[in-house]
Amino acid sequence: MSFPATRLRRLRRSDRLRALVRETRLDLDDFVFPLFVGPRTEPNADLPPFGRLTVEDLAAEAAELERLGVRAVMLFGIPDEKDAEGSGAWDDDGVVQRALRTLREASSNLVLTTDVCLCEYTSHGHCGPLDGEDVDNDATLELLARTAVSHAEAGAEIVCPSDMMDGRVAAIRAALDDAAQSHIPIVSYAAKYASAFYGPFREAVDSAPAFGDRRGYQLDPANVREALRECELDVREGADALLVKPALPNLDVIRAVRERFDLPVGAYNVSGEYAMLKAAGARGWLDERQAAVESLTAIVRAGADVVVSYWTKELAGWL
Repeated sequence: MSFPATRLRRLRRSDRLRALVRETRLDLDDFVFPLFVGPRTEPNADLPPFGRLTVEDLAAEAAELERLGVRAVMLFGIPDEKDAEGSGAWDDDGVVQRALRTLREASSNLVLTTDVCLCEYTSHGHCGPLDGEDVDNDATLELLARTAVSHAEAGAEIVCPSDMMDGRVAAIRAALDDAAQSHIPIVSYAAKYASAFYGPFREAVDSAPAFGDRRGYQLDPANVREALRECELDVREGADALLVKPALPNLDVIRAVRERFDLPVGAYNVSGEYAMLKAAGARGWLDERQAAVESLTAIVRAGADVVVSYWTKELAGWL
């Protein structure tokens, strides 16, 4: 049938009708809120989610998140001191380890996930120890595995390696199994691109490289077939879920991963994506809330089952 018998506008005439036939819906159960934990409380007036909390702040934060209905958090740590190896990452008394114990005592409902990487902990800002000016891939694997085990033993329910070293999923899976942590799932940042959209995050955790960049280990933004190869390798090595980062510039990658693999697919709606909408909204160039919901809907529509997003707390109020 064609016009005038077919009139697709009929189901768009009101909010009630549009809601009735809506194909993609946002559910707070599918969102993860990042938390930055460091030695000092450091609010961020322009971008509140990027403020640093102390371990002592976390009980109140957990209570607020539970009140809002937020289900999961991802922890990032900023240590007191950094060194060439990033040894603070696997310290049993490290900031993330203490944060996990505090959150577990304060909340039985939040799902506690951790970012497993060394960039916040190394004095040079790269994601592993160096061999000259290059990250030593194989030496990094043992340190990532030690970090993941340390997080699991402190109370993490999911570990999320984000370093993009070859072989990291297999190394972490073996270490967790050997440490009687075989029940801990690995959500791999399988397709993490060398992106310009990470700026506010790197400032928040003080992890910008002291020299060079991360293009030698993170994905080229021009490539999607390579991303699928990364995902395939991580699945073979034991990943329980796959994550694409950043989300909005890579909606096609999210869709490709969703269509190729049966594992849960996550997407990280990164700091630059959040900040640019905040800035445009502050200038009155767009409706911040509408733009944020539209962006998050696009990520879910592309195929993401889980979204890590700085909008999570605000989304809780909107929903």
